[in-house]
Amino acid sequence: MSAEPEACKRAAARAALAEVRDGMVVGLGSGSTAEHFVAELGARGLDIHGVPTSERIATHARAHGIPLASLDTVPRIDVTIDGADEIEPHTLGLTKGRGGSLLREKLVALASRRVVIIADASKLVAALGERAAIPVEVIRFGWRHTAASLQALGAAVALRTVAGQPFVTDEGHYILDCQFGPLAEPGQLATTLKELTGVVEHGLFLGVAHRAYVAGAHGVQVLDRPGPCAGCTH
Repeated sequence: MSAEPEACKRAAARAALAEVRDGMVVGLGSGSTAEHFVAELGARGLDIHGVPTSERIATHARAHGIPLASLDTVPRIDVTIDGADEIEPHTLGLTKGRGGSLLREKLVALASRRVVIIADASKLVAALGERAAIPVEVIRFGWRHTAASLQALGAAVALRTVAGQPFVTDEGHYILDCQFGPLAEPGQLATTLKELTGVVEHGLFLGVAHRAYVAGAHGVQVLDRPGPCAGCTH
């Protein structure tokens, strides 16, 4: 297999199609790898409904003929297929949010029986935070004070911008990209971030993913989270 990133993303997306069957409600992640999956899923013509995690992916899904439902209209999602910015392979801990949809992505993931990650091999890391900043979604009001609280935790904090203007999420919030470096205790940081007033959500997804399809030059590797949920279907 070519190690070219887009080819690897497509290969991972195709492999994850094995997780989807007729009659399912499928969470549709956001980002470039998830867009490959949506295109592949649409081409299959399965009888499914998708729950999108962003306005962008909703538009993409409609263009590929996938019927959509909202999170509030389904009792449960059978499987969510999503990408990641970093994957720690031993625990399947993730960092997510580079695409700006981390809040909806986490809500959809936590409403899912099963969460499957698709990625190219460049996303594998020895420790979360090794390569990617941790996105933190914050209330716009008083965001500079929230940024100061994050800096006090040891982060280098940058307001995410697009064309010189603050990036605004689908829920109307800002994102602060926080460089903490490799995390020895990501769970502890996740708890601390959630306790900060002004923080809506963060991009540490811990204990969420059940499986990852990771594509590289030698094919697609399947990684399962260790423990009772490894490979589970419920």
